[in-house]
Amino acid sequence: MTLDVWLLLGAAIVIAAIASVRIAHRSGLPSLLLFLGFGLALGDAGLGIPFNDPDLAKQIGMIALAVILAEGGLTTNWSHVRRSVPLALILATIGVAVSILVMAMIVRALLGVDLTTALILGAVLAPTDAAAVFSVLRRLPLPPRLSGALEAESGFNDAPTVIAVVLLSSMADAPSLGTFVLDTTIELVIGAAVGLAVGPAGAYALRRVALPASGLYPIAVLALTFVSYGGAVLLHGSGFLAIYLTALILGNSRLPHRAATRGFAEGAAWLSQIGLFVMLGLLATPKEMGSAILPGLIAGTVLVLIARPISVAVSAVLARLLRLARVSWREQAFLSWAGLRGAIPIVLATIPWAADVEGSKHVFNQVFIIVIVFTLLQGPTLPWVARKLGVTATGEAHDLEVEAAPLEELQADLLQVKVSSGSQLHGVEVFELRLPAGAAVTLVVRDGKSFVPSGDTRIRADDQLLVVTTAACRDQVERRLRAVSRRGKLAGWFGERGLE
Repeated sequence: MTLDVWLLLGAAIVIAAIASVRIAHRSGLPSLLLFLGFGLALGDAGLGIPFNDPDLAKQIGMIALAVILAEGGLTTNWSHVRRSVPLALILATIGVAVSILVMAMIVRALLGVDLTTALILGAVLAPTDAAAVFSVLRRLPLPPRLSGALEAESGFNDAPTVIAVVLLSSMADAPSLGTFVLDTTIELVIGAAVGLAVGPAGAYALRRVALPASGLYPIAVLALTFVSYGGAVLLHGSGFLAIYLTALILGNSRLPHRAATRGFAEGAAWLSQIGLFVMLGLLATPKEMGSAILPGLIAGTVLVLIARPISVAVSAVLARLLRLARVSWREQAFLSWAGLRGAIPIVLATIPWAADVEGSKHVFNQVFIIVIVFTLLQGPTLPWVARKLGVTATGEAHDLEVEAAPLEELQADLLQVKVSSGSQLHGVEVFELRLPAGAAVTLVVRDGKSFVPSGDTRIRADDQLLVVTTAACRDQVERRLRAVSRRGKLAGWFGERGLE
């Protein structure tokens, strides 16, 4: 096919994938399943487009995962996840190690595979996937501590698992525990150091360099995250940890055009996800997966019902002993069930395949089956599980969406407040908001029409409010709006301070 035909086909796939996101949103399924379906339809099982290059798939997959991780860091609210970071770090390190070992021992006993293959399968399946998790969790009213732990874990656990899979795939025999831990620790330390160096330096530079066009700022931010990734890899560190930390720092710094940067990063991540999942669907060969169905179902059951719960329980006990966090059994159960797998395990499965590790193609087929079957099982049931376990929390800050567009010359911010149907802002008059001096509601958009409100204008559900505030009191304004959204105009009497 000519280049024009490839461009037409690629554009059609992207448009179809974008349209399918609406279907996935309504059904409660992560969109990755539909994107994988597009890839399968284009490959051997459908149009017959040939693609059987695991090394190329690995390289493309790593780049796409880097973009997705960068977007995850740029769009993560540090104040939202800060209290959950200690638990998330334990889940992403000790929890990952426990999951790998439990999976390896049980899978080796049940399936009769050698130790290296069992360890590789355990390492490939250990990380949770941010795109898969939050395509479902964003519609759930979870407490910030719980959702923050899942969000931060999905960002941090990619780095140690990638290191583990690469080390296991490059060794003929299973490495000694001491060598494995030492190599992993060194790579993580180097990656963290690079990320913590590039992030603040990049934020400092962007605040002081006046670029000639606003569209250059999002490009510069994304480029800085890849500077961190490439620098860490050249220093034999973890590029994934470096890029996530750099993006997390940049995303939570006061940079020009933050809203535009977030939008650009989200668009780049969506495009990466579509391309990644379609490519992985193309790489799969359905007719070869028959022999992998039963082993895959067994391994997936071990992962979901044994390895993941044990890793969460061990992490919770350790966090409690270190006085870092207390996790109830209900929260542990939900953390176990919400550990969705997505693109990351499938991409990781291409690493041993590209390295010609014996039995690695069979491992890839098993992982592919596990991701599809258990995402179908876990994704739609997460809301029901959350309600049954009693871990939902109505009236949390997610009811209030705030976006900011910087007005640098005036040292002010323009906040866009979206009033959801369940928000206690409904029925409150503008003067009853009691915003601090230096802030005012300047515009109300209702039913597609905008008007300037007066003090006695009553706010309604589905309204959009534009609030102008000085930079100095922006945080105070957001807290007040969040408090009223949760408890109404008498929020102060109830002790509600609008903290995230």
